[in-house]
Amino acid sequence: MAKLAFSNRQRTKPLNPRRLREIAEAILAYLPRVKDWDLMFYFVGAARMADINARHLGHPGATDVITFDYNDPEVPGRICGEIFICVDVAIEQAREFRTSWQSEVVRYMVHSILHLCGYDDLKPAERREMKQAENRLVAKFSRQFKLSAVGRQ
Repeated sequence: MAKLAFSNRQRTKPLNPRRLREIAEAILAYLPRVKDWDLMFYFVGAARMADINARHLGHPGATDVITFDYNDPEVPGRICGEIFICVDVAIEQAREFRTSWQSEVVRYMVHSILHLCGYDDLKPAERREMKQAENRLVAKFSRQFKLSAVGRQ
């Protein structure tokens, strides 16, 4: 039984939960190994993300996305996790990479789902492979959806 939930815990930018759900469902449906999911997306500000990052990963400061993997290896094809996305970092990264903050938010959604599917970005070769998959998916879904609508109610 697929479960997908969203919680907006930041006030920097308005979010459109319906569009976020549509995009997440499209990403999940597109991935052939994913048959079922139980995912919770939290959209947070920089202070909350810095707290999560320090408490759980021992790293200082805010980061773009943190994925907590609750997958059960006994249940192939099912991904489970909690994903924390920092909208403040998305805004900063969008400026740096000359894109929209909404596109960055979608990139973080894709990135987290890829992690839950077994991709890793710790070693250079794995990071390249994951980044290529991430870029392909972001490009695909930016053509399929109007990503600016991620930021509207």
